[in-house]
Amino acid sequence: MRILVVEDERRVANFVCRALRENAYAVDLAESGEKALEMASETSYDSILLDVRLPGLSGIQVCRELRDARIDTPILMLTARSLIEQRVEGLDAGADDYLTKPFAVAELLARVRALVRRRLNKSGPVLRYADIELDRHRRRVTRSGQTIALTAKEFALLEFLLSRAPDVASRTEIVEHVWDTHFDSETNLVEVYINRLRQKISGERHSKIIHTVHGVGYCLKVAE
Repeated sequence: MRILVVEDERRVANFVCRALRENAYAVDLAESGEKALEMASETSYDSILLDVRLPGLSGIQVCRELRDARIDTPILMLTARSLIEQRVEGLDAGADDYLTKPFAVAELLARVRALVRRRLNKSGPVLRYADIELDRHRRRVTRSGQTIALTAKEFALLEFLLSRAPDVASRTEIVEHVWDTHFDSETNLVEVYINRLRQKISGERHSKIIHTVHGVGYCLKVAE
């Protein structure tokens, strides 16, 4: 899951980004409304955390422009005040929910999970390809009915491959959806996780289903 955090206050931004990354979310940070519009237009996010008070364009203006551009990514407004008028203005601009500062990590994560669930419900909570099934709500993966234990990052990687199956997912696309802008493109971390996932998904019991398309990326494909 990839989340855009829009926050100009460095202390709050670090707090929010760290909490999300520790819970296996890929996170990008924008420190202005203008930058947020640019990033949200270029990248498909699963959720946007948007501060109301920003330099330049306000969070309300950013939210309104995103909705006018038909970008329907779920938006959680972050506000330092609990004024009803401000909440109403944000919701009327197209925000899906709001959270008043200061807030606890547990509440932040719960709100994000709720927003992500709403987005997942539009495409269905369960992804299937061949004999693999991934349940987004239960965070469970099975192959031929047998449960497979995956780490959070392995789960996110398989989820993205399933969402593209049987088409090829390029290495760049995988990085954009599973990791974040802090990812070092010179490392072989993607290959390491692909190999780990292959071992868990196929092992000795099942046929190979995660294939490398040399020079392009990876795909799920049933052996002929």
